[in-house]
Amino acid sequence: MIKWTLTKRIWVSFIMLILIIGLIVGITYPFSLQQALKEDSFDLIKRQQDNFIPYMQDYLDDEDPNSLIQYQHGPRDVGHIFVSTNNIVAGESIPVAVLNKMVSQAESQKVTLKEYQISNSNVTLFYIVRKMTNGYIISYMKDTYTKEMAKKLWMKLFYILIFAIVIALILTAWLTRYLKAPLKALGNQIEEISKLNWKKPFKWNSGDEFQQLSNQFENMRQNLVRYDDSQKQFLQRASHEMKTPIMVIQSYAQSVKDGVYPADDTMDIIMDEAALMEKRVQKLLYYTKVDSLRDERPELKRLIFGPMAESIIARFSGGHPEISMMIEGQEVEIDVDEEQFSIVLENLVENALRYAKSEITLQAKEKEKAREIVVRNDGVPIPEEEKNQLFEPFKKGNKGQFGLGLAIVKRIVERHDGHIEVHNQENGVAFVITLPFKNKQTKS
Repeated sequence: MIKWTLTKRIWVSFIMLILIIGLIVGITYPFSLQQALKEDSFDLIKRQQDNFIPYMQDYLDDEDPNSLIQYQHGPRDVGHIFVSTNNIVAGESIPVAVLNKMVSQAESQKVTLKEYQISNSNVTLFYIVRKMTNGYIISYMKDTYTKEMAKKLWMKLFYILIFAIVIALILTAWLTRYLKAPLKALGNQIEEISKLNWKKPFKWNSGDEFQQLSNQFENMRQNLVRYDDSQKQFLQRASHEMKTPIMVIQSYAQSVKDGVYPADDTMDIIMDEAALMEKRVQKLLYYTKVDSLRDERPELKRLIFGPMAESIIARFSGGHPEISMMIEGQEVEIDVDEEQFSIVLENLVENALRYAKSEITLQAKEKEKAREIVVRNDGVPIPEEEKNQLFEPFKKGNKGQFGLGLAIVKRIVERHDGHIEVHNQENGVAFVITLPFKNKQTKS
């Protein structure tokens, strides 16, 4: 396939258009022009013939040839010949062969008025035969006028085509520049982005498709800026979260080395901080894993809510005997990725345990073409200004640990084409997950 630049494509397109138009004009114009001039000639002959009839009547009344000859020529050289029923010819002299053919056609003519044309010695005669009571009137005109008019019209057409070609070339040059300007600007902006310089905004105000393209590109640039900022904030916050336990471990290790604290007690603290740091690393790794798999579909299975919820409760109830954990809607079916949704419930329950006073409820509800999963605790309400930030990375409540648990929950729910909301209720706080549910059986 031939690869052409935009400029070359535009120029070739316009040249092809001009050639096609020229070809069409060259084919149709001669025929149309000839036909139009022929019709105009016959119209002129007929009008002149109508004006000639009064003179013809004088000739018939007086039988004076001069009365006929004095009107033999009119505008554009229209001549007239009268042929009587006795084959007496009066009028301008024309070649005998031509006259004989005209008379022959007149005698065989059935209608009152008829148009003819005849060629003789590279000259074409247009003539009209009018049938009368005493004979025929033959009015004729040479094609000299039509040829001259055709020549003039061809010259005018030639000048018009030259003018049109010049205008087309000017428009082509303007259109090429008009189309290339925004593309060139967009290309320069893309080049800047390829160098990770995406702070400069891009805007092309033209009110057409280029402006729409520039708006889409600007949205992409803003998304890249937001993503870049979020990545920087993520790295800063992750570094801060990792820095605290490392500093504690370093501090206690130095204390043991200097003999300030006994080794046994200090080792327990170091092990606890190391375990805490390991848990943070696991959360961080899982968050980045879920974020990187955003475009991949989870492996959905149709599961019963009860067994999954019971396994989560069994994992946490032993360490919190003071908290009552209940399950509602155990028989409700849900379409989820078992491994990922277990992490969702685990993080929500772990979060609820930090705020619950005495009770946590895991509930599943059947909705039309959807399932609603609710994790409710009887803790204090969440301030309104914090609700919108709960699912952002490293946004922690007053009892939060890492600020990644709810962010992971949101990512997994969104991968399931669902959404999650948090509501303050009269007796606590509820996290509500809505997931799509199809009647068709999902593979299990």
